[in-house]
Amino acid sequence: MTPAKRVLLRSGKSPFDAVPLEEALQRDVIATNSGNLIFSDATHKILQTPGTEVVSNGIRSDIAAAARINAEYDAFVVPLANAFRPSFESQLKRLTRLIGRLKIPVVVVGVGAQTGLNYDPARLKPIEPAVRDFVSAVLDRSASIGVRGEFTEQYLKDMGFKDVEVIGCPSLFMHGKELAVHKRAPELTADSRIAINGSHNAVQKQGLGKVIDRAHAQYPNLRFIGQNISDARQLHWRDLSDPNAGVTAMPSHPDHPMYREDKVRVYIDPVTWIDDLRAFDFSFGSRIHGNIAALLAGTPATVLSGDSRTLELCRYFDIPHLRIDKLPADLDPAKLYEDADFGKLMSGHQERFERFTGFLERNGLQNTFTHGDGGAAFEERLRKLSFPAGVRPWLDNDVASLAPRLAWMQRHITELAQDNDRLRHDLARAKKKSVATVAPAPASVYRRARRAVGGPLRRALKPGRG
Repeated sequence: MTPAKRVLLRSGKSPFDAVPLEEALQRDVIATNSGNLIFSDATHKILQTPGTEVVSNGIRSDIAAAARINAEYDAFVVPLANAFRPSFESQLKRLTRLIGRLKIPVVVVGVGAQTGLNYDPARLKPIEPAVRDFVSAVLDRSASIGVRGEFTEQYLKDMGFKDVEVIGCPSLFMHGKELAVHKRAPELTADSRIAINGSHNAVQKQGLGKVIDRAHAQYPNLRFIGQNISDARQLHWRDLSDPNAGVTAMPSHPDHPMYREDKVRVYIDPVTWIDDLRAFDFSFGSRIHGNIAALLAGTPATVLSGDSRTLELCRYFDIPHLRIDKLPADLDPAKLYEDADFGKLMSGHQERFERFTGFLERNGLQNTFTHGDGGAAFEERLRKLSFPAGVRPWLDNDVASLAPRLAWMQRHITELAQDNDRLRHDLARAKKKSVATVAPAPASVYRRARRAVGGPLRRALKPGRG
């Protein structure tokens, strides 16, 4: 019997880890943006076959673990989004150092470069050495590198790399070659259920805040779906310690009327996110994976593209989209819905899927749709688990939610106290043995205490504003 192939997957968590909400927020299992889990969960499902075990690495690039990874795994698969951007340079360099120590195949699926809507790569010039090192390390261990779209392909080819394939993003292949998106109503009305999404930058600098305000005034059943960990912590703890809290026009901010009306959610797990979007008539906004989640649910969606990473992906998949810098002043989601055409998205999906699976096969990877059960076992296992519902705003009159929040904080304070006691005990033993150095406490007990408990405790004692 042939032993199962073991694939290590770069992802914040396994799709089967049903992490309690407070723990998920503390650990940041979404790696700052819940959209990351849409494409990592899809990749997990796609690669899981009867002969392949997929294991999440928790998204950390642990360079010291290279020897163990070489010994225990047959491949390292790295789904990425906008990794070629200045703010990701340090993480990219660390990931490159890890890959440089690996002797197993390394396969990158769906990496993208991020610049403006004009596709000008000038702002990426400072990180070019880091990008070169990363791509070179990957191509030393794989047949090709999979990129999101046309801009990233040209960006890498202009550097001299030839083995570059446009494959889009794994997220839209979560259901394999099947993708059905249909308008369920002839038009949107005031009673329609509409989901809107957007980044802090789009709200603050690209005019999305005004779009949200107009839609909120026109559509009583509008819901904002945030994606940042800061959004989730603002909803659950009223934690305003993150710099993102300075954007008060975000509906996830406690001062925003949509917050006070309980019309905001953040999802920790793609399964609950996609399930909830099935009940909506339409989704729109600047978040590419927020709208892909809707498409996976069969719900029509339009992307308001604000940069190259969203624009090239929309163009590749033929997702309805508008440039955010060219939106009409009186933008109405009803007009977006009317104009949205999903014909090319669906008619071209099978060809794009075959291109994607061909890329996997050329890089030595099987997929569940060709070599397995089409993801049936994955879905069955997922449906047996209980995941937390979407994070909701903590409202002033929501007294019932206070008890479980305080109970969690009490348990966590107890755990931190136990960590502290163990640290004291280790220090005392070290002192007796005259040991010169002592290993520091894991994750720094004191920093973890301040971060995990200090902010939430202040919010709990004064829930009115945060």
